[in-house]
Amino acid sequence: MEVSELLKKAANFESLTVAEGVFLYNNAPLTELMYVADGLRKIQVPHGKVTWQIDRNVNTTNVCVANCKFCNFFRIPGHAEAYITEMPVYRKKISETLRYGGDQLLLQGGHHPGLGLEFYTSTFRQIKEEFPTIKLHALGPPEVAHITKLEKSTHREVLMALKEAGMDSLPGAGAEILIDRVRRLISKGKCGAQEWLDIMHEAHKLNITTSATMMFGHVETIEERFEHLVKIREVQSRKPAEAKGFLAFIPWTFQDVDTLLTRIRGVHNLTTADEYIRMIALSRIMLPNVKNIQASWLTVGKQTAQVCLHSGANDFGSIMIEENVVSAAGAPHRFTYKTIQDAIRDAGFEPQLRNQQYEWREIPEMIEEQVVDY
Repeated sequence: MEVSELLKKAANFESLTVAEGVFLYNNAPLTELMYVADGLRKIQVPHGKVTWQIDRNVNTTNVCVANCKFCNFFRIPGHAEAYITEMPVYRKKISETLRYGGDQLLLQGGHHPGLGLEFYTSTFRQIKEEFPTIKLHALGPPEVAHITKLEKSTHREVLMALKEAGMDSLPGAGAEILIDRVRRLISKGKCGAQEWLDIMHEAHKLNITTSATMMFGHVETIEERFEHLVKIREVQSRKPAEAKGFLAFIPWTFQDVDTLLTRIRGVHNLTTADEYIRMIALSRIMLPNVKNIQASWLTVGKQTAQVCLHSGANDFGSIMIEENVVSAAGAPHRFTYKTIQDAIRDAGFEPQLRNQQYEWREIPEMIEEQVVDY
């Protein structure tokens, strides 16, 4: 293999193998990867703007039996700090979100052993009845798998019921690394890699738009990162022609502050800024059938994320009015609707507000700026 030949293949939107991706990761100069990935971005997203979003991460419950070793957010059933979010809280938080210009809830929680399908469908319906304009980017494959097991049902039946109740799209949560060796070490209580992929394929068949993620920088090998990317690409290739499938891919780094993975296994996030930028570029290169690549400013910070916009990324994600899960493991970064636009402009791009479907929005005329404690 030669770097130049592989980059030529990539520039022609040809699908690279796992071995070819690993070879580029280990041998290609970062500047060359950035150049090719930036060229692909310009073709796939020719408007040249950097999109961003206003939404809020609201957690249905913090009760979880998955026992992920990287999560500081969850509480076991019966814990004094355990909670289930009720409608008065949703009313308050949605009203605030609308004032801050938001149009969506990222609605996720734990694997609560007592909350089945009826809990989620009734919650979604009540939210939609009171706030018909709010979009629900809700749950994720592991939660769908958990509900399916509780109901002794099928993925399709659960997804259909959730969609009918008001779920607008399905996040790529709980992917971590889609290799079962890794999942046994860090998230044994969650669904396996194939079930995650199967649920996403079923969602695509139901024309539910989704996103895909990768959390890296813990116990995975470089080869396993690229196996993950190829699996995402293969699921996308199988979507129905009329379906959008994976709208975006979001790689982010393991946050290690006080996690069990760090305290008990001694695993630390040692990824550098250059390594993250390299993975962004290679995500664009390895995923020619996924249009949007998002830089995770939440986990890597503003400056690294800005460089990613010249390395294949075209999206800056959400200002996240509220985020409790990743922040609990040490992610310190914050944006407001003004400062995220400033960061995009400082990187040399025009910011463009979007919704979850990557359709452009106008910034509301009456919008409050959230006070952020930096």
